[in-house]
Amino acid sequence: MLNGKIALVTGSTSGIGLGLAQALAAQGATLITNGFGDADAARKAIADAAARAGHPVAQIGYHGADMSRASEIEAMMQYAESTFGGVDILVNNAGIQYVAEIQDFPTDKWDSIIAINLTSAFHTTRLALPGMRRRDWGRIINIASVHGLVGSVGKSAYVAAKHGIVGLTKVTALENAQSGVTANAICPGFVLTPLVQKQVDDRAARDHLSGEEAKRSLLGEKQPSGEFVTPEQLGALAVFLCSDAGAQVRGAAWNMDGGWAAQ
Repeated sequence: MLNGKIALVTGSTSGIGLGLAQALAAQGATLITNGFGDADAARKAIADAAARAGHPVAQIGYHGADMSRASEIEAMMQYAESTFGGVDILVNNAGIQYVAEIQDFPTDKWDSIIAINLTSAFHTTRLALPGMRRRDWGRIINIASVHGLVGSVGKSAYVAAKHGIVGLTKVTALENAQSGVTANAICPGFVLTPLVQKQVDDRAARDHLSGEEAKRSLLGEKQPSGEFVTPEQLGALAVFLCSDAGAQVRGAAWNMDGGWAAQ
């Protein structure tokens, strides 16, 4: 379905981003990865997913741009252009988190979260759009969060950035509404990534709970389904948004959150 398309997924060496990259590769897309994790292991996981789906890949790109630095983002986008001919599918997934109440929130942490979680998506988008518009086809998928729709205490910078991503998505969609370029946001709830697994493990140790009890405790606070969202489910939604069936989904903030935002 995505044969011949070039997909760049930021923050794709682990977790959600890796799952998204695997899903796109399984549909035939050529991947450019980015992140501070094990790039070779990510490449193998993506290549394996593509091979299982009958789409063996000849090349998987990688650029280690620090997503807090505009100059490195520009270098990554130039790499995509010179090596692969541009970006057809842009998935802005890179993100970091820090938790503290506003009066105690370190200003450097605020600046880093806004830079990586929000400003980086502006830079990748502005640099990808000219080529997408020239080809009259493009898919921009911003991985926001349920925190792009609702707030939680202690997460001022993250919530501000994710609300900003939803707004950026809407403007991008409107500015390209009469073209073949779409922009949408996916807003996950709790996803079982290594970072969230650590939260479960820490809670189990702190409260003397089993792993299953700690999971239920964490999810019970926010996610009514009582189940984690999976990277595979998010990948399937991203594939839909890239398909012909998703061509008129524009400017959506699509929550996949086990009912979190419905409360």
